Amino acid sequence: MPMLSHRRVRQLLWLAVTLGLVLAMWQSALLARDQALQELRHDADNELRLSAASLIGHLSRHDYLPALLASREMVRRFLASPESQDPMPLNRLLDRFRATAGVSDIYLINRHGDTLAASNWHRPDTFIGQNYAFRSYFQDAIAGRDGRFYGLGVQSGERGYYFSAPVWLDDTEPNASPDGVMVVKVLLDTVEASWAEQDAELLVTDKDDIIFMASRPELRMKALQPISDDQREALRDTRRYADKPLTPAGLAITETPGKHSQRVGFQRGPLAGEDYLGLSRPMPEFDWEMYILKSLAPVIQAQWLAALLVGGLYGVVVLAGGIGWQRLRLRREREQFADRERRTLARARDELELNVQRRTRDLVETNRRLSGEIEERRRAEERLRQTRDELIQAAKLAVLGQLAAGINHELNQPLAAIRAYAENAAEFLARSRTEAAKGNLAQIIELTDRMAEISAQLRQFSRKSGDRPTSVSVPACFDYALRLFQSRLRDARVTVERDWPEEEIWVRADLVRLEQVLVNLIGNALQAMGQTDAPHLQLSIESDGDEVRIRVTDNGPGIAEAHLGRIFEPFFTTKSPGSGLGLGLSISARIIDDLGGRLTAENAPGGGARFTITLPRDSGPEAIVDTRNEEHDTHA
Repeated sequence: MPMLSHRRVRQLLWLAVTLGLVLAMWQSALLARDQALQELRHDADNELRLSAASLIGHLSRHDYLPALLASREMVRRFLASPESQDPMPLNRLLDRFRATAGVSDIYLINRHGDTLAASNWHRPDTFIGQNYAFRSYFQDAIAGRDGRFYGLGVQSGERGYYFSAPVWLDDTEPNASPDGVMVVKVLLDTVEASWAEQDAELLVTDKDDIIFMASRPELRMKALQPISDDQREALRDTRRYADKPLTPAGLAITETPGKHSQRVGFQRGPLAGEDYLGLSRPMPEFDWEMYILKSLAPVIQAQWLAALLVGGLYGVVVLAGGIGWQRLRLRREREQFADRERRTLARARDELELNVQRRTRDLVETNRRLSGEIEERRRAEERLRQTRDELIQAAKLAVLGQLAAGINHELNQPLAAIRAYAENAAEFLARSRTEAAKGNLAQIIELTDRMAEISAQLRQFSRKSGDRPTSVSVPACFDYALRLFQSRLRDARVTVERDWPEEEIWVRADLVRLEQVLVNLIGNALQAMGQTDAPHLQLSIESDGDEVRIRVTDNGPGIAEAHLGRIFEPFFTTKSPGSGLGLGLSISARIIDDLGGRLTAENAPGGGARFTITLPRDSGPEAIVDTRNEEHDTHA
């Protein structure tokens, strides 16, 4: 029984909460609807007032123009005898006034209703020759009054507003009558175009409830309410709307909260399916009434938004109350389990501390092993770096060994000449021919300078490279490599072709390493052309954007296709045993790769091998010490 009573209380509580939520949302929606509808009505009234004032101003600013033109002497003179005068000057005058005033058309009608001159004289649908005696604006003006009329043009079919004024040839007589009518037509499209930019629908109806102007083209020439056959016949007699069917627009009034405000909808057409707040404003100056239709979607949206906000706030309050009650209930449960939780946490803490101690020991041991492996790796990399440098230096010394025979020949010739010049100098001194002895001694000095230069080249090639790339002149490196091989080039009668521009070309590289690579490539080319009848060595430099391509091409037998993929492998060689270790190209490729470039090999189109070095281009030399010149100065 207590459990049943408790369940009943809970059901009643939920029912009260639900009813309170519905009531709060309903009242807030009603309040929001009234407020939003009032704001919408205020905005619509302001927009309607401004739109009506704009339309009145647009039309009224042209009402002076017919009377002004009717008083022109040129108009009166032409109207007095139109048969004997050329109408073109008057047509052009009316056209100039039309363009200046910004109206659609201006035309002159005689007392019989025939158009004599018009601003549209040059158009196919010109008014000249047309009779407008049936128009009310003609009838009012020919009776001596200013005329006003709106409707569709007979010729153009365009909607317009017409202003007319009588033209008097003699207005001094009391019983005189007008002799013609001056008419100005104003189009309404400009005003309607401005309406399309508004967040509302605007309509203008005449006294017969015909929609003469509208922001939606589909609503123009429609009737607000179905018209009778008698009304339709009367409108056809005036030819105000030509032969337009004037079908109903499908307007349905659902509520009338005020004198000039209504809640309306449309049963068909472009505005169907939505409710609008409609306000109207009379325009007695033109016998019109202007309507504005504002969508009620913002009002409905405001209702839902207010209802949802109040419902959300109500839910938050109910939720807060439920949470408070739940916390009071849970507090007692927490107190009951507090001791047990503390004991459980104490056991878990002890186990965690034991696990942390075990993991800490494992991590310390792992860290110690990793530190040892890192140190071992560092030492291995240091040994590898030293081995690589020693291997590069050994390769350079191997090239020196290949150059030894030629250099020995280069040194033996100066030594033999020095001995001969020394013996001649001693003989000349014995004969007291000092001038001749001085000449021999000068030759000896020149020969020693040449030997010092050869020695400096060898020492420069054997030196170790620097650690930082600098600006390096590629033509200078080629010149240095060629000086090392000048005896072999001369003895083998090798033709050397230099193909590079006159200006200096610089790359970002290491001077010594680049020279070593060029010496290796030129040495390999000379060995490849050992059995060639007319050896030809081509050295070229080509700039391509941010890169420079350095090529060494020979006309030897070339590289076998099977060897192109392995030519840069260490210890791979096609030479006979004892002629090389196969490290020159491998070391050269590694050097160029370290310099940020690449070394490739291919067979030249005309035969022979071609090696291409690609390095990043540099803008110019830096302030560095040219060690080559220092060594030359030392020997000198």
